Amino acid sequence: MSQYIFKMPDLGEGTVEAEIVAWHTKPGDQVSEDQLIVEVMTDKAAVEVPAPVSGRVVSVTGAPGEKVAVGSPLIVFELNDGASAQPARAGAPAAAAKAAGVAAPAPSVAAGPKQTAAQAAPARATPAQPATRPGRVMASPANRRRAHEAGVDLRTVAGSGPGGRIVRSDLEAAIAPSAVAKSAAVLTAAPDTTEIKVIGVRRLIAERMSEAKRNIPHFAYVEEVDVTELESLRQHLNLAAHKGAALSYLPLVVMALIRVLESFPQCNVLYDAARGVLVRHRAVHVGIATQTPDGLKVPVVRNAQSLGLWAIAAEIRRLAERARTNKATREELVGSTITVTSLGKLGGIASTPIINAPEVAIIGLNKAVERPVVQQGAVVVRRIMNLSSSFDHRFVDGYDAAAMIQALKELLEHPATIFIPTVKSP
Repeated sequence: MSQYIFKMPDLGEGTVEAEIVAWHTKPGDQVSEDQLIVEVMTDKAAVEVPAPVSGRVVSVTGAPGEKVAVGSPLIVFELNDGASAQPARAGAPAAAAKAAGVAAPAPSVAAGPKQTAAQAAPARATPAQPATRPGRVMASPANRRRAHEAGVDLRTVAGSGPGGRIVRSDLEAAIAPSAVAKSAAVLTAAPDTTEIKVIGVRRLIAERMSEAKRNIPHFAYVEEVDVTELESLRQHLNLAAHKGAALSYLPLVVMALIRVLESFPQCNVLYDAARGVLVRHRAVHVGIATQTPDGLKVPVVRNAQSLGLWAIAAEIRRLAERARTNKATREELVGSTITVTSLGKLGGIASTPIINAPEVAIIGLNKAVERPVVQQGAVVVRRIMNLSSSFDHRFVDGYDAAAMIQALKELLEHPATIFIPTVKSP
């Protein structure tokens, strides 16, 4: 029998590593070609990776939450006699790339089936009771420090580098079972608590939210909007619609926002921090913050300025469904120029939405409720909804932010004007 080492495929332009989200196989399992073996997370999209060959799983690299570099061993298979891995070598990375919605990588990503068991050693799990090696241990200062932090004795780690030198993959394979043992010890000591590892989309959310709050000086602005007429229009349109799902406020707000950005283009901007440049967009690519079982995702309605109301509503529903079922591609989750977020009935009175960097503005919809207000000296019942917005104060002045929200308020309170083309001066 021979072994086949499948390496982490290139899942998109610029991807250098991917995080292990969940393994769907384990050492000792028999798998068939194209069977799902692992789910990984790239920059934004979760990708299901199929088996490139049929065979028995010998070893896997990386526990959930750990990152594996592109081109590094991911899983080792033992092939049946006479089996050939050649056709799948090119096909598996391509299938994984297709699942992510990106260009297929070069077929050279996967290693050939002629690799030996010794070459596959970095991907193997460390024995439960490893023998201590005599003599000097060869390892870099960085690997020595990481081993010390993880509580791993380097004398028990078999090195696969030149002259038995311990490389990063050797150390990672040794740390994985150690981490599992530590976790089990904690759970045994504290049976009333549960530890949940922060991985996948939740880790990305945590990192990006922290980065946005750390780097962006947020300017928050909250304004109440009388949406009584907007609600009347919404109900009329829903009654008049022959088919399709009912309209929510969201597509109407997106339509109004598109109109407003014609006068406030400085809010339809991306900040390129590396070059110190603001990139102003003519097209409006609206991010729609969407709650999913995996956490918050932001699918993008592209070129919203060229779509009608019903087309925007349909696209929002389509993208939200793909995001919730984990089918959204990378292209559907990146490239927004401004974001709209809504908690619907859970919207509360006000909120402080966090800017979706590198954008400079985000608009939040709060709950719409009926309450008494004074109009022309009389108390009447009106439907009121607050807009909670945040702006990057480095690039959007408070006056411009307030003026933009006031313009948006004006359109929403007189919704017929949303559909009247702007008259440009000669």
